[in-house]
Amino acid sequence: MQPALVEMAKGFYQDEINDHLTYQELVGDTQETEFDADMRRIALMERRHADFWKAMLEAQQETLPFVRVNRIRLWILRLLRLIINPVLLVSLLELGETSAVKRYLYFFNHADLDERERTRLKQIILDELEHETYFKQTAQSLGVGNLRDAVLGMNDGLVEILGAVTGLSAVYPHNPLLVAVSGLIVGIAGALSMGIGAFVSVRSQRQVNDGARERMEALLAIDPQRAIRTYQGELMASGIPAPLAEETARTLGKNQRALTNFILPDSGGDNELRSALFTGGAYIIGVIFPVLPYFLAPTALMALPFSILLAGLSLTVVASLVAMLSGIPLKEKVLEMVVLGFAAAGLSYGFGSLMRSVFGLGE
Repeated sequence: MQPALVEMAKGFYQDEINDHLTYQELVGDTQETEFDADMRRIALMERRHADFWKAMLEAQQETLPFVRVNRIRLWILRLLRLIINPVLLVSLLELGETSAVKRYLYFFNHADLDERERTRLKQIILDELEHETYFKQTAQSLGVGNLRDAVLGMNDGLVEILGAVTGLSAVYPHNPLLVAVSGLIVGIAGALSMGIGAFVSVRSQRQVNDGARERMEALLAIDPQRAIRTYQGELMASGIPAPLAEETARTLGKNQRALTNFILPDSGGDNELRSALFTGGAYIIGVIFPVLPYFLAPTALMALPFSILLAGLSLTVVASLVAMLSGIPLKEKVLEMVVLGFAAAGLSYGFGSLMRSVFGLGE
């Protein structure tokens, strides 16, 4: 096996072990609910996947990698499991979830596998598809997908208003109140824009999905085979090999409700008003941190470093939450969000300085 593929297999093994431990942490210690049973089932699924990669690496006489367990992430999950309803974690877990399906498909298409390994890897890919669909449908049906709207809305508010007040600080260095009020005006306008955008987007998507779902249900009732071929075509268009797409479509075709849910998940949990409130409200919270110092400092230039500091700390907290709960490397996610936020601030300050020089503003 090629060295690059061996490294991929080692990475898959490590990921599956950590996923197994993650889902185990979400299982309750007392009376078992339906959610607990699902988490236990998915945890066992991930354990079997890890065993597959372990057996493959051992067959290649490769040394198994040392699995670095993210104990901080597990501790946070355990704490949140006690504080809040665990189903709320579903949306957060989905936030940074990077699909394993494409990476597994690459391995499936390029690795020299025997027939048993190919059959087993096909089943693992099907498991991952079912796993991802479960998380999406659970988050959607419970309405907790709005937590993602809140996190992303807060991030947008932080970055956009940090850029606005930074640019205005360059134009009005001795008038912090003007910068603060301007930042608030821009923030309120941004929150309204984000909220209305979320409302229209969710409402339109729900209407489109409901109409398409009705047509698919009618097609299933009249011509089930045609509906199965439609789904098979969608799987192939997404990059899944024809034999695997055919097998998946044929398996799901035995259960019309399952096939419909896979093609068009029920949008009954979508609520455009709730999505608008979560998105717009979180945006406002993100606005507060970079604007607050301008109400307290005697000059805009004195407020600027505190604004950047508060925004940076807030971005770090948001990035850490997303990274730890979704399995993204913590350092990578924090650097990504903080660097992009500070880059926006720096460019805005430069543009504000240019406008001040060209038009003589703030004098």
